[in-house]
Amino acid sequence: MARRPPRIGIALGSGAARGWAHVGVLRALAREGIEPAVICGSSIGAFVGGIAAAGDLDKLADWVDSLNWQQVVGLLDMGLRGGLIKGDKLIDFFQRHFVDHDFASLRRPFGCVATDLQTGHEVWLRDGSVATAVRASIAMPGLMTPVVHEGRLLVDGGVVNPVPVSLARAMGADLVIAVDLNADVVGRAWRAPNEPPPPPPEAGPFWARKLLTRFGLGERPAGGAGDDEGIDMPSMLSVIQGSISIMSVRIARSRLAGEPADVLIAPRMAQVGWMEFHRGREGIAEGEAAVELALPALRRALESF
Repeated sequence: MARRPPRIGIALGSGAARGWAHVGVLRALAREGIEPAVICGSSIGAFVGGIAAAGDLDKLADWVDSLNWQQVVGLLDMGLRGGLIKGDKLIDFFQRHFVDHDFASLRRPFGCVATDLQTGHEVWLRDGSVATAVRASIAMPGLMTPVVHEGRLLVDGGVVNPVPVSLARAMGADLVIAVDLNADVVGRAWRAPNEPPPPPPEAGPFWARKLLTRFGLGERPAGGAGDDEGIDMPSMLSVIQGSISIMSVRIARSRLAGEPADVLIAPRMAQVGWMEFHRGREGIAEGEAAVELALPALRRALESF
């Protein structure tokens, strides 16, 4: 009797702007004839995963490839209650251009992870509005305001489950491919002082540009800020970014040790900062390169079923 092919699931990990590598991973897998039957995501993995599950990955790839710094800034609506960014403009764009679906209407089963801020529990979102679920999953603490959903205050899924292999298994995947965006970030918490700064934002009012600069999202002040030992101090956002990235690495390693994936894909993305969404072409290329490296392991895993 012929064996049925394995039901493949993919767990797309957290990592903010590094998440454009997920687009490259999914496209490269498709070229190899590997189409996940189940898609799960945490944080930016939920953003990309929801679009892929709706069948709009190519549309997303075209948008990411054309995205520039001014467009990134244009999607940021500043706020000071619960986070620096309210997220309303981003999720409105998400709904209008990509996903305005209920989970049940997606082409492929999709689930994403959020964190209950009050209890610390991991929350799996698998029904209702995809846009609302994704908005909760991407609510990075301190950066984006939490989401009130069914009486719970939800923040970024990467806080508890940066690479949601467990959710993919629960949704019926026989073989799980995990994509970890933070495998190489420890020790590279912020940009080296001699690297050029990102392009300054040219959109938005003066106060918004100044606030973005203060948090490391725009042009750095000349000369930087050093301490008595001559160390060039990172921006506030860089400190938050580096700290959360380190925590995410530790949590992901622990979770993956207890809930291992069948194949781990790890794009080299440490050079991309959290908010550098304008570097999409680079991220897509890194995702495709990571799949090339993982192909022998993928083929062995598929042959074992």
